[in-house]
Amino acid sequence: MHLLNVKFVTVILLLILLGVLYSYIFRAYRIVVSFEQKDKIPVDRAHDSSLVVPDQPAPHADFRAHDSSLVVPDHLQYEQPSIVKGNDVVTVTPWLAPVVWEGTFNPVLLDSIYRPKNITIAATVFAVGKYIMFLRNFLETAEQHFFVGFRVHVYVFTDQPKEVPMVKMAAGRQLMVRSVPSSKRWQEISARRMEMIQTLIEEKLFKSTDYIFCLDVDSKFHGRWGTESLGRLVAVVHPGYYRDKRSRFPYERRPASRAYIAPEEGDFYYCGGAFGGLLQEVHLLTKTCRANFEADAQEDIEAAWQEESHLNRYMWTNKPSKVLSPEYLWQDFKAKNPEIQIIRFSGVVKNYAEIRPNV
Repeated sequence: MHLLNVKFVTVILLLILLGVLYSYIFRAYRIVVSFEQKDKIPVDRAHDSSLVVPDQPAPHADFRAHDSSLVVPDHLQYEQPSIVKGNDVVTVTPWLAPVVWEGTFNPVLLDSIYRPKNITIAATVFAVGKYIMFLRNFLETAEQHFFVGFRVHVYVFTDQPKEVPMVKMAAGRQLMVRSVPSSKRWQEISARRMEMIQTLIEEKLFKSTDYIFCLDVDSKFHGRWGTESLGRLVAVVHPGYYRDKRSRFPYERRPASRAYIAPEEGDFYYCGGAFGGLLQEVHLLTKTCRANFEADAQEDIEAAWQEESHLNRYMWTNKPSKVLSPEYLWQDFKAKNPEIQIIRFSGVVKNYAEIRPNV
């Protein structure tokens, strides 16, 4: 009788143990599934009633949501930030994003961290009309300095595909040409860049690319541009305005425009000729800027600097996670300021009357 009781108790304990294990495994499975489903849920970015926030990416563009996005309340006022202080440089923004200057990073360390990740970086460049003359210099210097040793895919948008130069590229680096229509207005070419980059991401890049940088063709590389520039959302401070008061920034100042920023608002003036980040973040940026530009156009409004104005409006509310100093897009006609130790990328000197169709 005593033996039967022992067996009975043993069976009961085994059943309880099996029940606990089943509950634990099933609960863990539910947690994993819930996180996988959460990753597929688009982040609600409808933060500003004055902006057109487009629908989230199409179902095939399975981007991961990033909770680290820094979205601030619209029209929040605070002291203007700066990337210089006297003769010193500032290396962090008020929202704690790094500001990248020469001497603030170890290139060997960063490359050794990112190389095992086997990342792919896309770069877009527009060579339309007479701007095709700058393409060879851009491509050749990119081979020397832009993410050297990493897999890079350069996408050239041009209305003259037969004029694209044949440039020898290192292993793992490719050049792709996408035909676009010509235009009689350089402003239209500028404005449509957001639309074309958005379409490229949706049609071509969403399964194969980790980061993307959108760069001006009338520029060239002089020094390293590499893994130190990677981030969720990356902006470059414009070399012409980083010492100015923000009331002097060439933001769009008409309240009727969706690119509007008031004189007492804004952080920095960012370049339209160089920006980037994670693919899904740049997709949202381009989609939002395109939607706002098109909404403005329906009301016969064109922002002061087209896509650059809308980019600055977006970056004011959606803070970049990394800010690149003017080293990353200097202007060749300017002498170097004392804080500029190296010029990595610069806009070349040109005659706009010769290259822009409607100047």
